[in-house]
Amino acid sequence: MIRLRTRDAAAGQVGEPMVRSYFGTDGIRGRANGLITPELALRVGQATGIVFRRGDHRHRVVIGKDTRLSGYMIETALVAGFTSVGMDVLLLGPMPTPAVAMLTRSMRADLGVMISASHNPFDDNGIKLFGPDGCKLSDEVEREIEKLMDTNVSKQLAKSADLGRAKRIDGVHDRYIEFAKRTLPKAMSLDGLRVVVDCANGAAYRVAPEALWELGAEVFSMGVEPDGFNINKDCGSTAPDALRRKVVEMRADVGIALDGDADRVIIADERGRIVDGDQLMAVIAESWKEDDRLSKPGIVGTVMSNLGLERHLKERGIELVRTPVGDRYVVEHMRAHGYNVGGEPSGHIILSDYATTGDGFVAALQVLAVVKKNGGPVSQVCHRFDPLPQVLKNVRYANGQPLENAKVRSAIAVAEQRLGRGGRLIVRPSGTEPVIRVMGEGDDKVLVEEVVDNIVEALNHVAA
Repeated sequence: MIRLRTRDAAAGQVGEPMVRSYFGTDGIRGRANGLITPELALRVGQATGIVFRRGDHRHRVVIGKDTRLSGYMIETALVAGFTSVGMDVLLLGPMPTPAVAMLTRSMRADLGVMISASHNPFDDNGIKLFGPDGCKLSDEVEREIEKLMDTNVSKQLAKSADLGRAKRIDGVHDRYIEFAKRTLPKAMSLDGLRVVVDCANGAAYRVAPEALWELGAEVFSMGVEPDGFNINKDCGSTAPDALRRKVVEMRADVGIALDGDADRVIIADERGRIVDGDQLMAVIAESWKEDDRLSKPGIVGTVMSNLGLERHLKERGIELVRTPVGDRYVVEHMRAHGYNVGGEPSGHIILSDYATTGDGFVAALQVLAVVKKNGGPVSQVCHRFDPLPQVLKNVRYANGQPLENAKVRSAIAVAEQRLGRGGRLIVRPSGTEPVIRVMGEGDDKVLVEEVVDNIVEALNHVAA
């Protein structure tokens, strides 16, 4: 059971409570063979298949995965679940999450499934679901699936003659590579660029280096030797030190780090300095505004985006609209209100002209296009604003609802009062692990550190 609380001291926004049994902010995620068991995967397949059975046509679901050892186990159980309710299954093998979303639409599937725990260590895994439009499912649909998962569905299983079939399909890597390349202008070439790409030993280990090479770049690949255990281990977007060193060592122009399922990206400039998702959104938004490609004079971020980004964009006539944390909420707001650029500081960048979910590689290509157009070094092109001092600390807890504790609530109220309208405070539980995240930012770094530390101290007292 998860209770979400976010508060924006500048805007006074409070997130809605979310209470669900299985789904978090990005599908179902947890320890492989602990929370994510074959039994759970079987029930997910059956319940989701039943919810999405519509009409008399042969229903089909595409299933992709990252490179975790547990992917084999979960994949097999999902196949059993989907085929038992009459759905045909097309197995993609290791593929980026955005590729699964794209192929769900392209292959006219009724469902898409990605088996991944994204940036988590190898011993976690998860299940992400996409509807026929390639978008992640709404809270309402997920609640419907959860209800069926806890119900005896034996009477809704397919008859013997109506069971689904499963097969592996070839050529999907080439389809995604061509899709990614087509997001650039036809005459665009990356010739002359020296690029280090770190694929986190994850789902993009085949497609990203190949696509960059085909576009003309000189490519130095890292994190392209998955063994089932080394996904995200000291590599990828959440551990970029190796990328930074490699960029400097090879005298590369840019480094690209994806995470385990390639739906997020960070960049390293030629000096090995990290460029986060906020800076990347600014690069793309300003370039697209210049080219009259922004569908609206604004972009969609989350409550975690730096206040410096908001101020920077405002000076250039671009509004930053904020949603709760989670790229699914960014996408939902983009779709509902007609925006075509959105994302998160972690590097989930959604460009709805091309994709229905975060696509780290496509976002990286858009940034490289700006670098080629401007002709300057990445350190100049990708530094758009100075971020305000921001402090983020995590507090792990065993059980209960720490945010409901009176001392914690009091500490939060005092912090909000001290920050006033010149800062922001976000206190929220992670959607993927038992952790409370406390983020504060403002012009006064010392004040921000004090208020965050006070809340963390109160949380630690409760969590102890």
